[in-house]
Amino acid sequence: MSFDVIVGITLAAAIGATILQAALKILPEYERGVVFRLGRVTGPPKGPGLIVLIPIVDRLVRVDLRTVTMDIPPQDIITRDNVTVRVNAVAYFRVVDPAKAVLEIEDYRFGTSQVAQTTLRSIVGQADLDELLVNRDEINRRLQQIIDEITDAWGVKVTLVEVKDVELPDAMRRAMARQAEAERERRAKVIHAMGEREAAQTLAEAAGLLEAHPAAMQLRILQTMTEVSAEQSSTLIFPLPMEFLRVLDAGRSAGGDR
Repeated sequence: MSFDVIVGITLAAAIGATILQAALKILPEYERGVVFRLGRVTGPPKGPGLIVLIPIVDRLVRVDLRTVTMDIPPQDIITRDNVTVRVNAVAYFRVVDPAKAVLEIEDYRFGTSQVAQTTLRSIVGQADLDELLVNRDEINRRLQQIIDEITDAWGVKVTLVEVKDVELPDAMRRAMARQAEAERERRAKVIHAMGEREAAQTLAEAAGLLEAHPAAMQLRILQTMTEVSAEQSSTLIFPLPMEFLRVLDAGRSAGGDR
């Protein structure tokens, strides 16, 4: 076999392999292919599996159907109550219509990112600082709804948007710390005052019961004396009933008259 024949066979094999590689494409389960034939979309997206193309005539554009996690860069935003905050978020989206994702927008990932950034600035700018810190779920819901309405025309479904972090100026953080400390002190004073009031009410009720039952007062005095006398080197003062003093005073008066 001559050298020219060998070169011809090798060249033909190379051309055949190139044509075969261009004609046969394999798409995994998570991908779909939009086929353009002479610049026109031939039909619904192809795949998954083996796709047969016409070399040179057909062009295949792969579209990934998996959920994309996209960080929204930090945005410096002024809230409705004129507080400057730095907010970042994360968005989860996926392609639900591969044809629209290819035909309606040049780069659906970049477009979704830009829409998410502008929507984040708009929604946070319409909220107060307290609303941003407390009602974050409502902020997330509004972000997801607005972004999804815009990207729906591109065949992109935004499933979730979450505000990750809200950075406050140092002066604002110090002011909030002082406010929280003052609130804790106020609650402590209120609880202490309520305890004092309940203790006073209980003592008043106990005094009323002892006044209504003199024998109970005597028993309480004896119990107190027992508790005091149990301590070492203690001085015990024994109170005399007022009736006993009145009897002594009456006897002294009678003796003086004699």
